[in-house]
Amino acid sequence: MNALKLKKSFDKYFDAPIEVWESFTSLCKEVKFKKNEIIKSSGQTERYAYFILEGACGVLLWQENNYVCLDIVLENNFFADHMSLITNQPSPLETIALENTTALRISELNIEKLKNSPFGKMLFLLGAENSFVEKQQQQIDLLTKTAEQRYDELIQKSPVLIQRIAQKHIASYLGITTQSLSRIRNKSQ
Repeated sequence: MNALKLKKSFDKYFDAPIEVWESFTSLCKEVKFKKNEIIKSSGQTERYAYFILEGACGVLLWQENNYVCLDIVLENNFFADHMSLITNQPSPLETIALENTTALRISELNIEKLKNSPFGKMLFLLGAENSFVEKQQQQIDLLTKTAEQRYDELIQKSPVLIQRIAQKHIASYLGITTQSLSRIRNKSQ
């Protein structure tokens, strides 16, 4: 079941046989987090990566007495403090469950095992490339688009996000205040 979910999520990037995903899931453990549960604290080193089966998580940074939401990740996507996981160093990023969440968790040791297989190398390369492109686009959007444009694109790309994620996290992710988000939402209704 979980192997099939992984396969369906990744077929658009790389159509690997189901056996690859069965092998992947054999290295994972299913875990659950309650809404607002801290998964990795700021200043800690990430030891796991997650594939969200159900729910949503966020990557946050404490700045000027407030959290800034750098990323919101919904089911059928990988999630972690990737910077810390890759560098094996502590980071100022905190990861948190934004909803009750069920995920597959894979340890850094098992990630290394996967990276040593031909399909594993390909999957991690594709994942890194796609993540890089998404983060670059997010930075470009913050610098070149209005808050209204960013909100409209978010709604088009992921309409369920607005119903599921707290307004403060969405506003922070868009780089605006909650008051600005309320004005934009009222204007577009």
